[in-house]
Amino acid sequence: MVREDGKRNFALRETDGDESSVFSGNTPRQAALKAARRLEPASSEDAADHTEIRLREKGTDKVHIYEGWAWHESAPDDKPDWMPNEITEANVSKQGIKHLDE
Repeated sequence: MVREDGKRNFALRETDGDESSVFSGNTPRQAALKAARRLEPASSEDAADHTEIRLREKGTDKVHIYEGWAWHESAPDDKPDWMPNEITEANVSKQGIKHLDE
């Protein structure tokens, strides 16, 4: 279901079907990136473990499947005062869409 501001809600789906968190975004990829930033970050992008992320679009039977990974990176030189020196970056790669049979 699309909200008034154009964003959609996506529920993070566990392998047992439990939906623990909800992420919003204009696209499924935007929500998947938010979910990937919560993964355990590695020391570099090359060393990051890839994890499957399944997001069910609220109001539909579509499950968007991504492979996601996260890593630590130094903050930019022009960062604001409140930002830590090390930040978490993430990336995702779409694997496909499945429809629920429920």
